[in-house]
Amino acid sequence: MLFLQELAKWLPMKKQTKKNKLNAYAKYSSIAIQMGLIITVGTFLGLKLDRVLGNHFPVFTLIFSILSVVFAVYLAIKDIIKYNS
Repeated sequence: MLFLQELAKWLPMKKQTKKNKLNAYAKYSSIAIQMGLIITVGTFLGLKLDRVLGNHFPVFTLIFSILSVVFAVYLAIKDIIKYNS
C-alpha cells in the first residue's frame, strides 16, 4: 500500500476537494482489495493443483503465487495511471 501512495504522489493529480479525496480513497482501496483477491486466488489454485497432482514440492503453488503477484501489480499500476489521467 505504501508503494501505491508513493506512486500517486509522483503522478499528476487534479485539485482535490473533500468529495474527490473520498472518491480517490475508495478507488485506491478497491485496487488494494483487488490485488489481495488476485494473489489469494492464484495461490489457492496453486495449492489445489499441487494437492491433486500429489507433488511433494509445491511447484504450482510457487508458480501461481508469483504469477498472481506480477499480474496484480500490473493491474494496479494500470488502474492508478487510468485514475490519475
